[in-house]
Amino acid sequence: MKNTQNVFKVFTPSVRMFLGIAFLPAWALFLLPLLLPETKGALGEATQLVAWSFAMWAPGLGALIATRWREDQELKSLQLGKLGKKRVYIWAWAIPVLLVVATGLVTWGLGIGTFDAEFSIIEESISRMTQPRQLTAAQILGLQVVTSLFLAPIVNTVFALGEELGWRGFLLPRLLPLGQTKAMILTGVIWGVWHAPAVAQGLNYPDRPVLGMLMMLLFSTLFGIFLGWLYLKTKSPWAPALAHGSLNALAGLPLVFFLSLDTLWGGTVTSLTGLIIIAILLAILYGSKELPVLS
Repeated sequence: MKNTQNVFKVFTPSVRMFLGIAFLPAWALFLLPLLLPETKGALGEATQLVAWSFAMWAPGLGALIATRWREDQELKSLQLGKLGKKRVYIWAWAIPVLLVVATGLVTWGLGIGTFDAEFSIIEESISRMTQPRQLTAAQILGLQVVTSLFLAPIVNTVFALGEELGWRGFLLPRLLPLGQTKAMILTGVIWGVWHAPAVAQGLNYPDRPVLGMLMMLLFSTLFGIFLGWLYLKTKSPWAPALAHGSLNALAGLPLVFFLSLDTLWGGTVTSLTGLIIIAILLAILYGSKELPVLS
């Protein structure tokens, strides 16, 4: 009973305001493509991309409004002007890369997906182009890998900051009275529920909306602990935003290398294989006394 009371106690009026702003506009934007059924093809994909990109800033907006108007605190309290320990940013960029690579290698090693040496997905895209071929599939893939490693994480960090300012920058510190691990788990669960309308439309788990929501909850909880670790190490939302942006930049890349891949089981970090890899990472952090983070 006491633990239940403690959980409810951390959901202060400012936290409730934050959650309302984080969820309601975001879910409206997630569902917007469904409200425009006549928008299909490339236009539909563009509409979804724009709507969902704006949805990523709903938690950040909630953090700003709840901090300034409900708590009457200056916005600098959200630590946007702080970076913290610089070396942590190397891990923020590199660990998502390692997670993606490890997931791809394990997927291939276990035979969950068939390696596609012809890069059929890229070849198919090239075949639909009206202009003459300028680059080979391997060259295009090389450019895509370089872009995903070095340029895309920077661009994606701008959007990921909207989420991380909310989830890790605002919500996590206010749940810390529950203890670091409980606070990170609860933040991750809420983050996973927030994704529900997008997952229901096929995000990460096509044709598996219900099971996909459960998998997303597990992924958000596990990866959310890593993002929480980055925040607690730096006391800044920028480190988890970089890691979030790095993962978003690379998450779909392994799909280019496989044929007949079921993303529920392998290929991406949101798959069962990916979840096991993330769990190993967390075990290393706990085993090396990196978690809980000492002040």
